[in-house]
Amino acid sequence: MRDQSLWTWHVIAGVVILVFLGLHMGVMHLDALLGLFNPEGGHPIDWGNVLARMKSGFFTVTYVVLLGAALFHGLYGLRNIVYELGPGAGLRSAVNAVLWIAGLALFAIGSWAAWAASRLATTL
Repeated sequence: MRDQSLWTWHVIAGVVILVFLGLHMGVMHLDALLGLFNPEGGHPIDWGNVLARMKSGFFTVTYVVLLGAALFHGLYGLRNIVYELGPGAGLRSAVNAVLWIAGLALFAIGSWAAWAASRLATTL
């Protein structure tokens, strides 16, 4: 039952990635159509546009959600690949521990970076 619920979360994370990465691609590569997210005009990576997006709580939240979904999706996929190799119970536990620690550490660093960038953007 646990594997089924993890697989369900894996699929949900894939859908979240599809939606938020689609939003990211739209903002960054379809700026002629979606200029709404680039208030300064010009290119999406112009400093004024980057600052405007980082001041928005919406983009900060979507970056953190995308980060969490991508980490879970990728690390759970890696776990399944390793499990298909048929490791023993001890190695499975070690793989789980390493992936949990790595995932939580990367999520903490990435979330902090998004939050810090948002706070910095509001002071500029």
